[in-house]
Amino acid sequence: MSLEKRIDFNLYLITDRNQTGSLRLLDVVDDALKGGVRGIQLREKDLSSRELYELAYDLRKLTAKYNARLIINDRIDIALAVDADGVHLGYNSMPIHRARKLLGSSRLIGLSCHNQVNAIMAQENGADFITFGPVYYTPSKANYGKPVGVDKLETVCHLLDIPVFALGGIKENNIDEVLAAGASGIALVSAIIASDDPAATAKEMISMLPHLTARET
Repeated sequence: MSLEKRIDFNLYLITDRNQTGSLRLLDVVDDALKGGVRGIQLREKDLSSRELYELAYDLRKLTAKYNARLIINDRIDIALAVDADGVHLGYNSMPIHRARKLLGSSRLIGLSCHNQVNAIMAQENGADFITFGPVYYTPSKANYGKPVGVDKLETVCHLLDIPVFALGGIKENNIDEVLAAGASGIALVSAIIASDDPAATAKEMISMLPHLTARET
């Protein structure tokens, strides 16, 4: 399977059930999928293993309905248990090469990167894609320090051959800027998860991204 066929989404939606207001996370994700989102990362770090498994199981059924990718944050065991499409790792996660042995070659491995060294190492160690940021200020990423900015994003995009998803403070008014810097797509949370109309917001943001061909099944 070629990389182009595997990374078949350009909007990478990261979940946060604490931003959905009175709505169920599953309903918000369903709306986002209706709006065209085809890449979902389940990231709910405060859930117990059982709760996370049950949510992942339900999301796997939901994403399968829309032929969308489901990536599990960090938890390789949960990803395997629900037959997810891959995992997203962080700096303190299991090394990529170990994760690859457990996941096999057909599942995706993404890595969160915050500087050029992290990004280069991610590619060299076998990551399929990275998120890079925070590009702009966002409260959820404030603990990572100051935003990296568009210039550093552009440098990383030009250095790497694997897809780079711009993350952090991504809104409709700056999508063009990160795409011009070379980003393959965008990764975000609140812009859609906290939207009053996730489907409409997703559709609008996806319309601003490069067209993708349909996923082969």
